[in-house]
Amino acid sequence: MANSAIDQTQRTATTETVVWATADKFLRHVVEETEYGDYILPFTVLRRLECLLADTKTELIDVVDKLVAKDTPVRFIDAEVKRRFGLSFYNTSPLSLGAIAATDDHVEASLIDYTAGFSHNIADIWSAFEFPRLVKKLADANTLHQVIRHFSTLDLSAESMPNTAMGDLFENVMYRAFDKKGKAAGAFYTPRDAIKLMVDLLFAADEESLTGQNTTRSIYDPTAGSGGMLLVGKDHLTELNPNIEVNLFGQELMDSAFALGKADLLIQGGLPDAIRQGDTLLVDQYADRKFDYVLSNPPFGSDWEKQHKGVLEQAAVPGSRFSHGLPSKSDGQMLFLAHCASKLAPAGKAGHGGRAAVVSNASPLFNSDKGPNEIRQWLFDEDLIDAIIALPTQMFYGTGIATYVWLLDTNKDPERQGKIQLIDGSGLWEPMKKGMGDKRRTMTKKKRQLVHNAYKAFEDADPAISRVLTKEDFMFRDVPVFKQARLATVVTDEALEQIATHKNYTADYESIIRGLDGVEWNSIFDEFPKRCKAAGLKAPIGLIDNVADALGVQNDEAPLSVDRKGNPVLLDGWKITERVPMSEDLDEHMAREVLPFAEGASWDEKKAKPGNEIPFTRIFYVPEEPRPLEEIDADVARLMGELAEMFAEVHRDA
Repeated sequence: MANSAIDQTQRTATTETVVWATADKFLRHVVEETEYGDYILPFTVLRRLECLLADTKTELIDVVDKLVAKDTPVRFIDAEVKRRFGLSFYNTSPLSLGAIAATDDHVEASLIDYTAGFSHNIADIWSAFEFPRLVKKLADANTLHQVIRHFSTLDLSAESMPNTAMGDLFENVMYRAFDKKGKAAGAFYTPRDAIKLMVDLLFAADEESLTGQNTTRSIYDPTAGSGGMLLVGKDHLTELNPNIEVNLFGQELMDSAFALGKADLLIQGGLPDAIRQGDTLLVDQYADRKFDYVLSNPPFGSDWEKQHKGVLEQAAVPGSRFSHGLPSKSDGQMLFLAHCASKLAPAGKAGHGGRAAVVSNASPLFNSDKGPNEIRQWLFDEDLIDAIIALPTQMFYGTGIATYVWLLDTNKDPERQGKIQLIDGSGLWEPMKKGMGDKRRTMTKKKRQLVHNAYKAFEDADPAISRVLTKEDFMFRDVPVFKQARLATVVTDEALEQIATHKNYTADYESIIRGLDGVEWNSIFDEFPKRCKAAGLKAPIGLIDNVADALGVQNDEAPLSVDRKGNPVLLDGWKITERVPMSEDLDEHMAREVLPFAEGASWDEKKAKPGNEIPFTRIFYVPEEPRPLEEIDADVARLMGELAEMFAEVHRDA
């Protein structure tokens, strides 16, 4: 078994090299290097389809020709081909790449006729690839015949290249294609190790229910790229239950990724319209459907200015997918997170619900803007967040930054209800022998199993990798905190000038005010009126407040100050905002975290602003023990000795 796997790996690697060799052999000086992938991808797909149809082609053409002769409707022809041959697509042309390569006559026309012979349900693959334009370009450069001959010799049959191996080949070709363009391949293709981890966790809670008889499940990817997530998900479910029926659904905007994804899904038994083309944010091509599983790697930091008007119109509809909040137009990934949540099947009578695994960068965890706060709060309140897993950096092709997988669930197991598990897998990686773009690290099966085990254990037993918390642990209120002043009474000429501006002030008050110098500030409100009365003067409230305000000078040795109503006087220029978790009592928190360091501080709970965040890094932060002082001293002494020797050597040379 092990040798067989090694042989298949070597065969796949060899085929990848041969496929891409087309570029150096035939495309150089014909097309721009950045366009190599545009040509290699459709020819690879064409050859794969041809190899899969080869064994049944002669008989199939005979069957279809007889049905056409009877004016049989297309849908009945499709049904008969499916029944007789188990195929969701077919080709009725007698041509093949080998037959076209065997002659030099009418190569361009023959190739176009050949692709036109494919069934109607995959015609958009060739239009999405812009295949006729590419063929003409090669024909005009007199290299089309060579390219056809090259691909006609490749063995891309199911026996030589099983679906998994073919997926690896597509991944390699896709990466090289986007790398040549200088684009991030990760925007359209998710590495297989990341997908496998997502799939492992996605199905972990349902493993028992997935093994039953007559089991059917649906998987959806709103940013399907080339379909890799859907196919890995299907393979995993089939491993759990060979008899399970898996229906795949996806949506993709980019032409070449859509074409490749649709072809790959068809090849592996998917429905003809398993992947539909379009902008998911503007139009949900499956608006009337919910799904058992959702997998998605939406674009990070993607500007959605172009979709802004359409999204706003949708958000205005109560209960719609975007009605819970909108992020800034500079980053739309939380729109995709909300969309994925909206596509999950609700909890059913039998207990089954929908689950999603969605990739994100760190921004959706703690972005403090109004929209992201609202979206997170909605996810908290609906108890949709099952777990969040931190992945290693340098895990994806197009970015080396920290990434996370959000697991969503509409029907958590009883012990997980009201809880959110955080798993830190950022340190669980192995270096790749050869990097691909920004991808330098991989999560091996052994490392993925550690994450899987932590998820299944669902405990704090190992805080370094797993924490189980409640939504209140992530919710907080930002409470304004003020410090109570300690004022001493100090009479200065400047203070008298300030008091003199009051409308009730006259020179008769000056001697009384000067006599207050050194009096405890809190007593001014009684002492000043009493002295005024003794002098036959009135003491209006406004003047009393004015005198107290002008004479008060902060002095840390003075008692805490209160106004004439007994309310604390707040120190000007001193204000902080204390973030208090909703899971904590406010007064207890302040007594523990604030008052020991700011005696006399006060706060106003009515002015608190609610918010939320998932401070992943802080939760898993483990402070390092400082080095022993003796060790530091020893290092300093050693360095000083080395410097002394260097100076001595310099002086000797001089």
